[in-house]
Amino acid sequence: MKYSKRIVKRICDLISKDSYTIAEICATVGISERCYYEWQSENAQFAESIARAREKFDEILVREAKNSLRKLVNGYDVEEKTTIYVESSDKDVNGVNKPKIKEQKIVKKHFQPNPSSVEYVLNNKASDEYENRQTNKLTGKVGLDLFSKMSDTELDDRIKALEEKLKQKNQ
Repeated sequence: MKYSKRIVKRICDLISKDSYTIAEICATVGISERCYYEWQSENAQFAESIARAREKFDEILVREAKNSLRKLVNGYDVEEKTTIYVESSDKDVNGVNKPKIKEQKIVKKHFQPNPSSVEYVLNNKASDEYENRQTNKLTGKVGLDLFSKMSDTELDDRIKALEEKLKQKNQ
């Protein structure tokens, strides 16, 4: 197939609407993968069009992710419709019995906010108030650092002494 604006538009529409693979895109528009990659490397306008289509897809994906996260943080309602059919004596144009609605029920379900999503938003959007970090500091009385002024030899001696105390205590 020859390069044309129509094919470029079809390719870009596929890229910007869903996460199709290159193989799927090529099969849909009727070109080989080799052709696709040749056009991309030899035609700057084609490469730019593809890049813009990918950016558009990413923007859509981010917007959908934000909407989904908002629903998970706030909670949401869903209506489930259940229909029970029974056979009737009425026939359609082909002579087949048309089903008749026996019962129809609509149930409204509420999904509570998702705690992990709430925590994610707070940690990332209000991190000054809601930190998900632990800080461990080893200090002595009045917040003084106990070990900063000790040499490596002194630290090693201290560790050996503590290990001996633990050994004696456990015996």
